[in-house]
Amino acid sequence: MTPLVSLLRDPLTLIFIGLSLAFTFMNGFHDSSNIVAPMISSRALPPQIALAWTALAEFSGPFIFGVAVATTIGADIVSADKITMWVLIAALLGAIFWDLFTWWIGIPSSSSHALVGGTIGAVSIGAGLETIHYGGLEKILLALFISPLIGFGVGYLLVMLIYFLARGASPRINKQLKHWQILTALLLGWSHGTNDGQKTMGLMALGLLNAHYLTTFSVPLWVVIINALAIASGTFSGGWRLIRTLGGKFYKIRPIHGFAVEMTSALVILSASLFGGPVSTTQVVGTAIMGVGASERFSKVRWHVARDIALTWILTIPVTALVAALAYLALGWVFSF
Repeated sequence: MTPLVSLLRDPLTLIFIGLSLAFTFMNGFHDSSNIVAPMISSRALPPQIALAWTALAEFSGPFIFGVAVATTIGADIVSADKITMWVLIAALLGAIFWDLFTWWIGIPSSSSHALVGGTIGAVSIGAGLETIHYGGLEKILLALFISPLIGFGVGYLLVMLIYFLARGASPRINKQLKHWQILTALLLGWSHGTNDGQKTMGLMALGLLNAHYLTTFSVPLWVVIINALAIASGTFSGGWRLIRTLGGKFYKIRPIHGFAVEMTSALVILSASLFGGPVSTTQVVGTAIMGVGASERFSKVRWHVARDIALTWILTIPVTALVAALAYLALGWVFSF
């Protein structure tokens, strides 16, 4: 029996793959706001065209820039031989719950933090703390928490540089910046597909290794394809509640802001992806928006909105860890394992 036929006859693994794709779809749906909000708010492209353009970029990202992030997520957090498929399913349930909850209340949150928190919670209960690779976890958390600060700083400096280079320019430069946003949006879509799309690829490869469909950790091409399709489909669906939050609640975004935010975010996320560092697109774009606005006038940014989003970011890992742990206990009670 071929591995594919065997996989199709394995209900538990199929449920795991289905949940993985559901999370990837939610990731695209949830994080589409991060990429298209600056472009839509500055009127660089109409909403549906912006979403379609971004979805195409996200699909192609993993094929262009490789799968280094997937290896970090799948091989560097836990020992594959010490966990079960139920642990991975509980981790995904915790992450999906948080994405749905924060989408419903219209607060941007990090799908990356949600997946890491869910994995920590489920693994701690289902396999024990000794199963976690703390060196790999430290690398991931460092990338997640430092990247927003870099996004703020680069956005702050970049918009000042643009104003310096464009001094004396006529208002027609805004039209040129709108055109350039199409390119920066492509770069940002590539970066999101490369970084966020790979996180579930890594977890899925870990599950396939655990279920003995792989002999060594690797990311099969079909896993890359179905995850790329899932994140692109989620992006095209568009999370409008979050687009409104990122696109207008901080301050009124003009073409110069949109261009600077997209360029900053693409540079930070693509750089991290090439080194295998998983980062949060939500956090990088959100802090880039804050940095760009603050460079013009500190009071320009509605900091109470930033405070609410920061609180959500802080809560994400502990809440998803708790939900995933409870999900694992509930699954164990229902299915008697």
